[in-house]
Amino acid sequence: MSPARCAPARAVEEELDAEELAVLLKALAHPARIRLLQHLARHGTCYFGNLSDVVDLAPSTTSQHVKVLKDAGLVLGSAEEQRTCYCVNPDRVAVLKRLVEAL
Repeated sequence: MSPARCAPARAVEEELDAEELAVLLKALAHPARIRLLQHLARHGTCYFGNLSDVVDLAPSTTSQHVKVLKDAGLVLGSAEEQRTCYCVNPDRVAVLKRLVEAL
């Protein structure tokens, strides 16, 4: 049986920004943060609900996870009349997709 051969690398049209990709992947390096981002992406607009219910974690733990996503720019949050609105930052997610595709 012959050893498996790797397909030749396709030409990368754009230089991979490894630092930027690492920041974004690090922000997604926890299942709760992936679930939060997925929930917000499915919601499609500002989400005012309790995000702790989405991940079944304590509010303080959920808040820490949301902060990581916000710090990476993947999630936006704004206070509106004593409530905070959370939504996905589509521009930042597009950067993530582009960088992953450049691998």
